[in-house]
Amino acid sequence: MKRSSANTGMAVRAGENNFAGSLTGILKVFSELTKFRITALVSFTTGLGYILAADALSFTMFYAIAGIFLLAAASSSLNHWQEKDTDALMDRTKFRPIPSGRIEPALALYVSLGLLVSGSALLLFTTNFTTFLVGIFTFFWYNGVYTPLKRKTAFAIIPGALVGALPPVAGWTAAGGDLLDGRIVMIAAYFFIWQIPHFWLLLMLYGNDYEKGGFPTLNRIFSPEQLKRITFMWLIGNVMTAMMIPLFLYVNYVASFIGLCVISIWMIYVSIKFLRTETERKSIRNTFIAINFFTLLLITILSIDKLIKVF
Repeated sequence: MKRSSANTGMAVRAGENNFAGSLTGILKVFSELTKFRITALVSFTTGLGYILAADALSFTMFYAIAGIFLLAAASSSLNHWQEKDTDALMDRTKFRPIPSGRIEPALALYVSLGLLVSGSALLLFTTNFTTFLVGIFTFFWYNGVYTPLKRKTAFAIIPGALVGALPPVAGWTAAGGDLLDGRIVMIAAYFFIWQIPHFWLLLMLYGNDYEKGGFPTLNRIFSPEQLKRITFMWLIGNVMTAMMIPLFLYVNYVASFIGLCVISIWMIYVSIKFLRTETERKSIRNTFIAINFFTLLLITILSIDKLIKVF
């Protein structure tokens, strides 16, 4: 009896471990399918837009953030399905859920549909119609325009950058802000411009891989040095746009303005260092990390500045 009890206990523990392992695997696949880290950043920009427009915080902010998160996750899942064949050809993407065989293409499509319906319903019934339209338009633009365009032109990122510009607009309109208000247009302009050097730095790292997938790349148009100089100009343009934000959007505290100046000077230094350094992976990667960290700091400074005033 004791041996039987011991065997039963071992079987239960093995079953628990298998369940835990399978659950972890499912969550990992879902995280990769929805590009969780990118989707989370998109949600942060939605929160920024809401905070900047609102005179007081309410649950509507969380509904807007959650709705845009679900739509962005739906868009990412659909993108995995759309690019499953090219993903299988590239070293950087061949281990994604669909090409690696961890999820069936049809299931990824169903996941996308479920997220799309959930996110749309949440925005439509908890925010307002304008926010819902901004969210749906962003979804359409990414999957219906930008994704197919990537196979046609190496400059697809320029119209595609609109996708990153719209989530803060959704947050702004959810708080009752005017869609064409100059303040949110300036914020949207920053996120539009930011995406271009962000992508081209990735291109400098993985250009050969993109060519394996059959995508047209700037590597075939420009030399590495030319591409670096062009990317440098976009990096500087991105910083200049950030420094123009206080001209359109009221910054409440001197400390916030100083913070914006400090991070802008730092990013200019990083950009110049990138230009003057030999074109190597370490330099490109460090600049890629820096431009994303700069954007995160910008979001944080602007959000805290407004939140202190609200509270």
